[in-house]
Amino acid sequence: MNRRQTRQREEGKRKKGEAPRYFFLLPFAFFLLASVASAQPVPVPPNDPNARVIEGVNNTTVFGMGQSIRITGSVKEGAIAFGGDVIVEGTVEGDVASIGGSVIQRPGSRIGGDVIVLGGGYYPDKTSQSRNPNSVTIMYAGYESQLRQAMREPFSLLTPQFTRAFLGVRLLAILFWFIISLAVSAAMPNTVSRAVARLQLTSLRVAIIGMLGSIVLTVGVFLCLLVLPSLVGAVLSILAALLVVVATLFGRVVISAATGRWVQRRFLPKLKSESVILLLGVTFWVVMASLPYVWPIVDAGLLLVSLGLTLTARYRLSWKKSEL
Repeated sequence: MNRRQTRQREEGKRKKGEAPRYFFLLPFAFFLLASVASAQPVPVPPNDPNARVIEGVNNTTVFGMGQSIRITGSVKEGAIAFGGDVIVEGTVEGDVASIGGSVIQRPGSRIGGDVIVLGGGYYPDKTSQSRNPNSVTIMYAGYESQLRQAMREPFSLLTPQFTRAFLGVRLLAILFWFIISLAVSAAMPNTVSRAVARLQLTSLRVAIIGMLGSIVLTVGVFLCLLVLPSLVGAVLSILAALLVVVATLFGRVVISAATGRWVQRRFLPKLKSESVILLLGVTFWVVMASLPYVWPIVDAGLLLVSLGLTLTARYRLSWKKSEL
């Protein structure tokens, strides 16, 4: 009995010692299950019943504007759909692209060029003769319904839907720009004050300078990319993008401060808090940039004025004040 009890006791200790080892195998088990799940075939979406059917031989590029296209014949160039799917059942010698949709390749079809998908997915045929070995696939899966809606109804971008998500994003925008305004004003109080005074003296001239600067910057970037070596052109493009970002941050802070002071003088003359004044200016421009049909003009104007303020940051206040 003693020997049996001793053996049982040793086996129990051995099992207790081996039990924790299996816990280390749990992550590998989860990884294996995830791999098996990801290896399951993705269901191919069905054909769009309203798709435009392309039959016969086409020597040009086939377009689908706000609808899907189904190619049953032969296309010598390429095919692209805006807000729909490209369903290839025949042959496409060139590239195939879809914005706000998917590219579906049926068995027995062939795509000779590249496949570019924005918003949807690429569902290829598994046969070996379906693609050119030298072709590439570029795919960004996400926001398919939003891109499809935007491609089919472009004017819907000008009329935002006032949902809870929309209001939440606007509140986050107010918080973001308020924090940026506080940080920039605390870091560069004199620079912001001079820029506000310059904007109040002559906002029209600042906007004109910003417009000219944006034209020169855009044309200069394109010329650099065309004329200069690729590396130099890429570096200059990055620097131009950084200039636009810095100008946008600095300009929005100055515009918000100037607007807040204007609101304070007109409606709240007893208000003395600089933080509340900044918050008023930030809220005003976020609300203006959320109005239907108006927000593109507001955003463009803010960008031009911000760029003008950045380009004239070292100017002295020698301009005459415009009469109100």
